[in-house]
Amino acid sequence: MNLAAERVRREVRIGAEQAGARLDQALARLLPEFSRARLQQWIAAGEVRIDGRAPRGVRERVMGGEQVVVEALIERSGDCLAEAIALDILHEDEALLIINKPAGLVVHPAAGNPDGTLQNALLHHAPELAAVPRAGIVHRLDKDTSGLLVVARTLQSHRALVEQLRLRQVHREYRALVLGELVAGGRVEAPIGRHPTQRTRMAVVAGGRPSVTHYRVLERYPGHSLLAVELETGRTHQIRVHMAHLRHPLVGDRTYGVRPRPPRGAAPALTEALQHFPRQALHAIRLGLTHPLSGEPVFWEAPMAPDLEALLAELRAAARGAAHG
Repeated sequence: MNLAAERVRREVRIGAEQAGARLDQALARLLPEFSRARLQQWIAAGEVRIDGRAPRGVRERVMGGEQVVVEALIERSGDCLAEAIALDILHEDEALLIINKPAGLVVHPAAGNPDGTLQNALLHHAPELAAVPRAGIVHRLDKDTSGLLVVARTLQSHRALVEQLRLRQVHREYRALVLGELVAGGRVEAPIGRHPTQRTRMAVVAGGRPSVTHYRVLERYPGHSLLAVELETGRTHQIRVHMAHLRHPLVGDRTYGVRPRPPRGAAPALTEALQHFPRQALHAIRLGLTHPLSGEPVFWEAPMAPDLEALLAELRAAARGAAHG
């Protein structure tokens, strides 16, 4: 048996109330822990039997009363190995994990980061996650963005959370420190796609995927603003691209930003903090969703990342000094 896969076996009977439904639709209702796409793959691969025979295809109509047996392999998380990496776990139950990711931690292994990732750490903390796609990670944060991530612990939870994300039912709120003193909040609706010439970057481009970001001003400092940002869509680098599009890029963003701009007359400590802030000043502070088991709305909040909190303290001191000057 392939050690990178787990064999599953399920036996179910099609109910009379499902007569006339497509086979894949009927199985999706009877086996909610598996996605419909996965069930379709298994049907096509001959890993599903109806009353002992192979179905004619995913579109075959059921009559009700059929006995269905599913025997299939679930691929585990590739060659990703478990590693003993410390995790800041804010919540853990049988359905999900809520992780407060530090800046600098890559979420998935990739070229240049084959190990030392959140996925490696999760497989060490909960080895059963090897049977869940991407070790249960259903959304991601950039390497240098800190804050909250949800991880599905079971296939059923994974399917439920992916569906909530698709339907835009997961609430994600960020704190973003940007250049410039914004006077009001707003909404950015601008399509995002690959940069036409710099393929490692994203950009606002015609024909890109629809992307919507909402923001409001929480605090203003000399030359800078702290924003609360909420995502309506979840595109790669969305907040970073949209704020740069507004000409208010994130502090510390080496990809989409500009050189640090200490305000006129800034104290040496603030100038040093701005010029040497090592990452984009972005923190996923709040996360809300419907719990896959209870069906109840649940919310979590992560404390501000220490490096960003220290930078904000310097900016607040500068703001107080300007007010008294």
